[in-house]
Amino acid sequence: MILIIYAHPWPQRSHANKRMIEHAGTLSGVEIRSLYELYPDFDIDIAAEQEALSRARLVIWQHPMQWYSVPPLMKLWIDKVLTHGWAYGHGGTALQGKSLLWAVTTGGGESHFALGDHPGFAVLGQPLQATALYCGMTWLPPFTTHHAFTCDDEVLSAQARHYQQRLLAWQEANHG
Repeated sequence: MILIIYAHPWPQRSHANKRMIEHAGTLSGVEIRSLYELYPDFDIDIAAEQEALSRARLVIWQHPMQWYSVPPLMKLWIDKVLTHGWAYGHGGTALQGKSLLWAVTTGGGESHFALGDHPGFAVLGQPLQATALYCGMTWLPPFTTHHAFTCDDEVLSAQARHYQQRLLAWQEANHG
């Protein structure tokens, strides 16, 4: 099963993420948990989230980039759901062997990530990659859509189809 943890603070305003979710949702064996719809008060049901994770073989953290990071509810979800003794630490083996895909959209292009002492987009995924690896997960190459604000419908639809194909390829490679 593929579990998409979707964290878009304004899903009704989304262009790229909305299409990606629509395309991914047409595949069998995909569960989508929209955090901002489930937890508008930020009161996360940890047991329900851990149960969903336990059913998954591929976990996807999908969100728009916000200030070079994840949206606040995604960060809170990571802090609360990935608990010591469950996801990591002594006895924390619940996520070992599962795969993790970071599916992120950005408003700008690669040039927006050339700031600071460690420029480049890839460095922004380092905390998420380290989290996945610390939990014993396999980090997959990220799926990134840049220019989400300025892409035309044709480009956004093509990216959504590419996302869907990536998930389908993962299913085929892991069910055979």
